[in-house]
Amino acid sequence: MGPVTMQPMEPALQRLADQIRAASADATPLRIRGGGTKDFYGQALHGEPLELGTLSGITDYAPSELVVTVHAGTPLAELEAVLAEKNQSLPFEPPHFGPRATVGGMVAAGLSGPARASVGAVRDYVLGCTLINGRGERLTFGGQVMKNVAGYDVSRLMVGAMGTLGVLTELSLKVLPRAPAEATLRFEMNEATALQQLNVWGGQPLPLNASCWVQDAGTPVLFVRLRGAAAAVEAACRTMGGTVQTDPTVGDDWTACREHTLPFFAAPPAWDHCLWRVSVPQTAPALGLPHPQLIEWHGALRWLWAPGSAATAIRDRALALGGHATLFRAASVTDKGAGVFQPLATPLARIHQQLRQQFDPAGIFNPGRIA
Repeated sequence: MGPVTMQPMEPALQRLADQIRAASADATPLRIRGGGTKDFYGQALHGEPLELGTLSGITDYAPSELVVTVHAGTPLAELEAVLAEKNQSLPFEPPHFGPRATVGGMVAAGLSGPARASVGAVRDYVLGCTLINGRGERLTFGGQVMKNVAGYDVSRLMVGAMGTLGVLTELSLKVLPRAPAEATLRFEMNEATALQQLNVWGGQPLPLNASCWVQDAGTPVLFVRLRGAAAAVEAACRTMGGTVQTDPTVGDDWTACREHTLPFFAAPPAWDHCLWRVSVPQTAPALGLPHPQLIEWHGALRWLWAPGSAATAIRDRALALGGHATLFRAASVTDKGAGVFQPLATPLARIHQQLRQQFDPAGIFNPGRIA
């Protein structure tokens, strides 16, 4: 499983460990909770609350080394503010979905924002972690540098695990300097043309950072954000065409895209429509489904509003294109009956089951959140 160390615990961690040991002995389910901003995400919420809000604060920050170590219950906004003071950031732009979002929840959910296709995902920036497993043991994996790992890279394994493998207590993250220049271009073009153009640009030395195709007041529009050296951004603006967005609120629009507060996300087209998250290769063609869409990640992420009854059609199409579909926000609990996450192939499902057995033998952590 790779390098692992066990450490003595501080009082707050000891109380968590004691609660976990008692729950394990009684087979009592525990619901791990930081800020609760992503409670909507996943199959179901069960169990006695295990609150992590007291585990807050930055324990080590070396701006010159581009590394920060932080307690899992630290508000995400607080960490981002500290990084901003040093002109640094989490480049994958994790969504908050509310002011109480925490760093631990960011890693557990594994969600990345508009820049993900260009800069990488959450797991690419996780260097190490400390967690408490289902036996109440405190384990440390990884460290504060990028290096080769023998066996499982457990720190990154925790990304997107939704807390089912352990209670994250501390995380070491790689950060990056903010880009010196940025610009947003606007193009009026339909979905097929936008996907084709994004693929063309992807093969060129352009400072592409994020993209968003959407119906803007009835007009199909592609927005492209450029980030990088000033000379590179200026040259791309000249060669790519489009209209440079000079409105000072354009940055807020990208934040709204990240936080799902754009008009597309604000309200479903009908009361029974759910928000679907379809992940496919960037080169995949249009889905060809009769549902409103917003497309991010240079074509790799397609958001759809569709009823829960369309699950089979959506997942079949995603699978045919080499991807998968997730029921991101359900209109009702009934919609989750078909499963929030696309079922794994049998070999992968077996690996998931065996990993959970090792980390949480009694199955007390967030039962039913993924299954």
